[in-house]
Amino acid sequence: MAQDSVDLSSDYQFWMGKLSVWDQASTLETQQDTCLHLPQFQEFLRKMYRALKEMDFNTVIERFPTIGQLLAKSCWNPFILAYDESQKILICCLCCLINKEPQNSEESKLNSWIQSLISHILSAFRFDKKEVGLFTQGLGYAPVDYYPGLLKNVSILNLLILFYFFHRMAPERVTSLSRVCVPLVTLPDVEPLVEALLIYHGHEHQEILWPEFFDAVNEAFLQKKISLPTSAIVCLWLRHLPSLEKATLHLFEKLISSERNCLRRIECFIKDSSLPQAACHPAIFRIVDEMFRYALLETDGAPEVLATVQVFTQCFVEALEKENKQLKFSLKTYFPYASPSLAMVLLQYPTDTPQGHWHQPLKHISELLRKIVEDQTCGSCGGPFESWFLFVHFGGWADMAVEQLLMSEAEPPAALLWLLAFYYSPCDGSQQRAQTMVVVVMCSCPSPQFLGGKTLPPCPGKRRGGEAQPFCP
Repeated sequence: MAQDSVDLSSDYQFWMGKLSVWDQASTLETQQDTCLHLPQFQEFLRKMYRALKEMDFNTVIERFPTIGQLLAKSCWNPFILAYDESQKILICCLCCLINKEPQNSEESKLNSWIQSLISHILSAFRFDKKEVGLFTQGLGYAPVDYYPGLLKNVSILNLLILFYFFHRMAPERVTSLSRVCVPLVTLPDVEPLVEALLIYHGHEHQEILWPEFFDAVNEAFLQKKISLPTSAIVCLWLRHLPSLEKATLHLFEKLISSERNCLRRIECFIKDSSLPQAACHPAIFRIVDEMFRYALLETDGAPEVLATVQVFTQCFVEALEKENKQLKFSLKTYFPYASPSLAMVLLQYPTDTPQGHWHQPLKHISELLRKIVEDQTCGSCGGPFESWFLFVHFGGWADMAVEQLLMSEAEPPAALLWLLAFYYSPCDGSQQRAQTMVVVVMCSCPSPQFLGGKTLPPCPGKRRGGEAQPFCP
């Protein structure tokens, strides 16, 4: 081990000298010398990386005080970057120098400088056919060996993607690559690699991507520092549930911190989060929906939370329709504890139906709900709370019931009264609910204060003044 250390120090001095010569001269002889030494220099970089990853930051600086100069000269040498795996190894070496917890401004500046070098490697260096031809001639290889047609106007990063994902990359190397990407995820040219890693599925039973990679990608996505397609985001949130939970909490925090939330603003926040689009996958929908359930329980059904649930559901249904007119999954997979027949009816919101034809579907919904809630033989549907929780997802039906009662000149229909009594006071028993209905009929006014004493929850498209109060924490 001691001999290896001595050899590395000796090699370090040799290659530092070589890089200085290559950096100062651009003659044909210098370029030929560079090409001839590329295999040996790559092997030196491998040894250097193996040594660096075993040292802490202070030890690296103590043993190799000019390591920054060596790596910088390598990063700016186009021949080194173009040779085999030298680019990837350089990135690995640079990542070893990043101080994860900088203690002062100097260490922070060093981190920024290292990241700029990595950015240069990944995005600034490009080939065209002529450059590839000259380079491969110098190496003594036929141009076909370097796929010049593929290299034309394609970044080195994209070549790495092709190399890794079409040449049976070993699982441990995928893990290492994801770890290397952690500080790089916000770089524009890294987005294709990030996407490729997220959608890559090997044959391993355990997750092979580095956990911090998921955290870094999710944080960059939430802060709008990276743009990824929905398919990649779905893979991210399915493979790393803490990221999905954080994305949902991030949405809650945005709604809480906003001083005033009109329904249009809530809708913008929700759509911007990509959660409704990703929720087309039932597993994601179920987790987000569970978080909404807890929010409702913790806030005792706060109107603002109800509004968010309803707007989210509206956006989710729109995303489903946009993705595929034919449902890929049954409604049971999205609402496993609710009656499938009830879910199907609620989903068919009559947006284009005249008001005069609203009574029949409302009556049907009321009858379905009443049977589930009051018939003890329907316990398999999850009980009153699950039915109410499903119903509040589609709160527009309650709005329609209120409008029907306000427009009715005859005695209020019992089905609509029951529906609203259940909507505003789901915990009431059948006898208490019947008494509420009688009081409303006697007063000839379906005002919410007679329906359990609760204020009218906001529903999509129906909010006095178009505004809702901020969330209750």
